[in-house]
Amino acid sequence: MKGLSVHRDEDLMMEIKAGNMLAFDLLYRKYCSRIYKFSYSLLKSKEEAENLLQEVFLSLWECRFAIEKNASVKSYLFTVTYNTAISYLRKKAKECEFFQYLKSLQEPVDVLVDSELHYRDLEARLEEIINNLPQRQKEIYLMHKVDGLKYSGIAERLHISVNTIENHMARALKTIREKLSSYSLMGLLFFFLFV
Repeated sequence: MKGLSVHRDEDLMMEIKAGNMLAFDLLYRKYCSRIYKFSYSLLKSKEEAENLLQEVFLSLWECRFAIEKNASVKSYLFTVTYNTAISYLRKKAKECEFFQYLKSLQEPVDVLVDSELHYRDLEARLEEIINNLPQRQKEIYLMHKVDGLKYSGIAERLHISVNTIENHMARALKTIREKLSSYSLMGLLFFFLFV
């Protein structure tokens, strides 16, 4: 796999379309943990999250030729995960014991009535959450996510250890994830895609 040392999604997808199973394995390893966590956050079951993870990557393999060249693979994976989980929950809604669970969700599962408006709302919510982070967490988060600095670069600028940077980022991301996911199911999807 010449030229894939950094494993860009676009390069991996080109190789996958050419039937390269090593590229598929690399893409799987790159995203499997995050897809599993997202699945689990929706389904609340380890077994169901594992099954969903396999379904998502099977879908990627089966639909590899239909994925456009410049399409975001990450976006594709999380969208398929979300839609498959929602379909699964809809089926379960027909069974009596899941009725109360679905009722407890913050919004109907007929999502994305006006996705553009919802997206803007989530962006505003994210900005508000970031602004309310403790000052050091906010500073490190913005340096990493907005300015694109690596942890080592941030540590050098702020004269603190990389380990301290990692701790601040972990706490910031945990706060953002919790606040977005309590806001809505789409907030959780937004976190996994854009934060």
